[in-house]
Amino acid sequence: MSTIKFIRKELLGVSQSHMAVIAETNQATVSRWENGDSSPNLEQLGKIRAAVKAAGKDWKDEWFFQSPEAAA
Repeated sequence: MSTIKFIRKELLGVSQSHMAVIAETNQATVSRWENGDSSPNLEQLGKIRAAVKAAGKDWKDEWFFQSPEAAA
């Protein structure tokens, strides 16, 4: 599972469309992130991180640098 998909599904429990709202982009871009065709920029990563923290979930910065399975 891609890092972005893990964060979206397991930590935030939201749809790609809702993730797009969080990152201020569109659903197609979130799909490309999850498929590994592109990556969020630093501003978008910060918004995603802030949303996870606002949801009261544990956060690990290494998720942006390696897959969640490897970081566990």
